[in-house]
Amino acid sequence: MPIATEDQFTDVYRAHYEDVLRFVRRRAHPTNVDDIVGETFLAAWRRRHDIPDNPRPWLFGTARRVMLNADRGMRRQSALKVHIQQSAVSADGRGTATDPAAEVECRLDLAAAWRSLAPADQEVLALHVWEQLEAREAATVLGCTRAAYTMRLARARRRLGKRLEAPAAELTALSLTPRQEPST
Repeated sequence: MPIATEDQFTDVYRAHYEDVLRFVRRRAHPTNVDDIVGETFLAAWRRRHDIPDNPRPWLFGTARRVMLNADRGMRRQSALKVHIQQSAVSADGRGTATDPAAEVECRLDLAAAWRSLAPADQEVLALHVWEQLEAREAATVLGCTRAAYTMRLARARRRLGKRLEAPAAELTALSLTPRQEPST
């Protein structure tokens, strides 16, 4: 049942919205439900010519894949935080596995330092640490040359390092003040 018109899609949406919503509510965190259902129907719209005669299972499968992608994103985000935290601990020598207080202090410092960075610096560091992209690949993502990306990464690392060396009170003040976008 390829969907050829907007009215046909509207009919499918109205017929299956509640079912998809219930399906997602039973499986996803409440704060993510609306986004997942929205992404599901966006995918349905984009692939409206591929929807089978009985769209309900297809929509459930699509919702499941959207949820899996969201879960992977959350795990990558957590992995990034852990990776950065481990890098920070090993880079400055503070905190060990046997010193939980120092580890917590280091994590708090890192979180404050990360929040105080400009979004451009966060993006460059995330592409390197989280996505583990090669310089050429990250440059493609950002739409710049490999040399420009490498320079941005070096500067972002340096700024993060300086913020990690700053006293905690100074970091808190930095993260609460409005940031200016870099002009790189």
